[in-house]
Amino acid sequence: MTNIEYILKHVSTAPKNIESTLQLLAEDCTIPFIARYRKDKTGNLDEVVIEQIAKLNAAFEAIIKRKEAILKSIAEQDALTPELKQKITNSFDLNELEDFYLPYKKKRKTKADVARENGLEPLAKIIMAQNADDLDYIASKYLNDKVGNEDEALQGARDIVAEWINENIYIRKNLRRMFQRKAVIETKVVKAKKDEEGAKKFEQYFEWSEPITKAPSHRLLAMLRAENEGYIKLKVDIEQEEALEFIEENIIKNKKETATHLKKAIGDSYKRLLEPAISNETLQEAKAKADASSIQVFAGNLNQLLLAPPLGEKRILAIDPGFRTGCKVVCLDEKGDLLYNETIFPHAPQNDTAMAMKKIRSMVNSYKVDAISIGNGTASRETEFFIKKIAFDKPIQVFVVSEAGASVYSASKIARDEFPNYDVTVRGAVSIGRRLSDPLAELVKIDPKSIGVGQYQHDVDQTQLKSELDTVVTRCVNSVGINLNTASKSLLSYVSGIGEKMAENIVTYRSENGAFESRNQLKKVPRLGEKAFQQAAAFIRITNAKNPLDNSAVHPEAYGIVEKMAKDLKISVNDLIANKEKISAIPLENYVTDAVGLLSLKDIVKELEKPGLDPRKAAKVFEFDANVKTIRDLRTGMVLPGIVNNITNFGCFVDIGIKESGLVHISQLKEGFVSDVNEVVKLHQHVQVKVTEVDEDRKRIQLSMIL
Repeated sequence: MTNIEYILKHVSTAPKNIESTLQLLAEDCTIPFIARYRKDKTGNLDEVVIEQIAKLNAAFEAIIKRKEAILKSIAEQDALTPELKQKITNSFDLNELEDFYLPYKKKRKTKADVARENGLEPLAKIIMAQNADDLDYIASKYLNDKVGNEDEALQGARDIVAEWINENIYIRKNLRRMFQRKAVIETKVVKAKKDEEGAKKFEQYFEWSEPITKAPSHRLLAMLRAENEGYIKLKVDIEQEEALEFIEENIIKNKKETATHLKKAIGDSYKRLLEPAISNETLQEAKAKADASSIQVFAGNLNQLLLAPPLGEKRILAIDPGFRTGCKVVCLDEKGDLLYNETIFPHAPQNDTAMAMKKIRSMVNSYKVDAISIGNGTASRETEFFIKKIAFDKPIQVFVVSEAGASVYSASKIARDEFPNYDVTVRGAVSIGRRLSDPLAELVKIDPKSIGVGQYQHDVDQTQLKSELDTVVTRCVNSVGINLNTASKSLLSYVSGIGEKMAENIVTYRSENGAFESRNQLKKVPRLGEKAFQQAAAFIRITNAKNPLDNSAVHPEAYGIVEKMAKDLKISVNDLIANKEKISAIPLENYVTDAVGLLSLKDIVKELEKPGLDPRKAAKVFEFDANVKTIRDLRTGMVLPGIVNNITNFGCFVDIGIKESGLVHISQLKEGFVSDVNEVVKLHQHVQVKVTEVDEDRKRIQLSMIL
C-alpha cells in the first residue's frame, strides 16, 4: 500500500489532489497558503481536508517506520521467516503489528522463560499437540534439580502454553473485537477517600457501570480524573465466561487428559496476560477518542472566540472592575496603545462614587473615547450599572467582555515586554480593552488553555491539544489577515511562513526603519527569504500603500494578472477595485495560465470587489437583566437574556450577568433530539434562557432554551 492509497481510505477526493497536496507540503508550503492560493492544484481542498491529509501522511510514515524497526529486530534474532516478513509487510494496523512482534519483544523474565530454562518446553509442546495421556508419567521424565515433582513440571509447561495463547494473533484480534463491542467500564469508590472534600464532585461515579461504547467523552474523562485523583478504582472488562469459551473453542481439539491442563493454561493466560493488556488497550483507545472529541470541542470554541466580532479601531476606555482594590481604568488609542491609567473606587468599602464619575467623564472627554469595555469578573455588574448612570456628552457604547486569561497575559513575558513600566493590574485592563477592539489580535498572546472555553482540557493528550489549538489560531489569523504595521510579534508569529523568530525580526525592522510602505519591503527584513515571502505576503495588509493591492488578499504573484485585467478594460488598478460593473465584465478564461487557473481567478475578482474585507461581523452591545446581580436574585421560571460563553458535548454554559454561569443541558437546547450542540448555538451568541433550577450551596444553575 502506498501513502496515497492509505490516505484515500479516509479522504474522499481524487488521488491527483492528494499527490499535489503532499508535493506542496514537501515544498514547505503552509496549509493556509495551499488552501487559499493553490486551489487549482489541490482541486479546491479546504484547510480541514489538507490538515487531514498531512496527519494521515504522518501516520502512514509512522507505520512504515515501526514496521522497519520490527523487521530489523526480528531479523537480528534470526527469527524472520519469509511468511512472517510477508505478514508484517502487508499489515498497516499498529495493533496487529505489535501482535506480530510480541513473541520477539524484549521483556522482563517471565514465568514461561523460567520454565524454558528448566527444560519444560518439550512438555508444553506435548500438551499443545493434544495427543498424549498419562501426563504425570510423561512429566516425570522432565524432573531435575530445579523441577522437583510432576506438578511443578506440568505447572511450568502450562506457563509456556499460557504465553503461547497470549501471543496467538487470531485469539488477540478476536478478543480485541469483543472488548471493542462489549466492554463495560465499572467504577468503585475508594472508601478511605469517600468523605474527603474533593470527592463530592465525583459522587456519581462511586458506583458506576456502562458499556464503554456508550460513555460520552466528558463522562469518560471525568471518571479517569477521579481515578487519577485516587477517589475511585476503574475497570474495563467483558463477560469472562464468553472470553474463555471463545479461547477454548479455538485451542482445545479433544477431550483427552491434555484438555484439563489446557483449560487451566487458558484461564491463567486470560486472567494474567490477555485481559489486563487488552482491557488497558481498550481503555486507551476510548481515551484517545474522548481526547479527540474534547479537543475538537475546544478547537471549535476557540475558533469562534478568536473570530468574535471586533469593534475596530476605536478609542476605548477599559475597566478591570474590583471592590476593595478599586477599578483599574485605562484609556487606549485606535491602535490599542496606552494613553493613560487611573484607579477609581466607586464601590464598597470606599464608595467614592461622585469622584469616580467625575474622573470617568473627564477621561472620556480628554481622550475622545468611543466605547467602554468592562471585564466580566468580580464587581462587573456593579461597575456596568455605575457607568450607565453617568451622563456623557455624546453616546458611548458600553460592552462587557470576557476577562478569562487576562491575568495570565498580565503576568506573562509578552505583557512585561509590552509594558515594562506598568504593573499587572494595568496590563490586565489593557487586555480587556484590546479584546473589544480586536479579540483575535489580543487573544493570540494567551495560551489557549487559559482562555476558559475547554472541556477537560487538562486531562487530554497535551501534545495533541497544543498542536490542534495552534492549528486553529493559525487558521483564524490567516483567514482574517493582519495589519503589518500594527501587528504584535505574537500575532505576526502565526502568519503563514513567518514563525516566532521571523516575527521578532519584522518588529525590529519596523521599529528601526518605520512603517512598511509595501509588501515588497518585507524582503528587506533579515533572514526573510523568497519562500517565506511567498507564503506570508498575501496574508498581511498595508493600509494606504502606494499599490492598493497591498491592502488586499490578492497574492503578489497575481498582481500582473490584475494589472492586465485593468489595462484590457482601459482603466487603472485603482479604478478597477470595488468597481462591480467592470469586474463582472472580466472574461476570466482569457487570464488562465499554467500557474493560475479558474478557481484562483474567481478568488481574485471576488477580492477585487471588496478588498481587505474583514470576514468577522461587527460587535454588538448586549444588556443583562438589571434586576439580577447575584445567584440569590434568581427564581425558577425567570426568563433572562444571556451570552453563550462555553460549549461542551453535553450542553452549553450561558453568562446571565452574575459570577456563576448557568448550564443549558443538550436536552434543553430545543424541542426534539440534538446530536451536536454546535448545531443549535455558537460561542458569544445572544440567547434567551429560562431558569429551571438554582442550587445556591453548590453554585449551580440549570437553564433551558425551551421557553
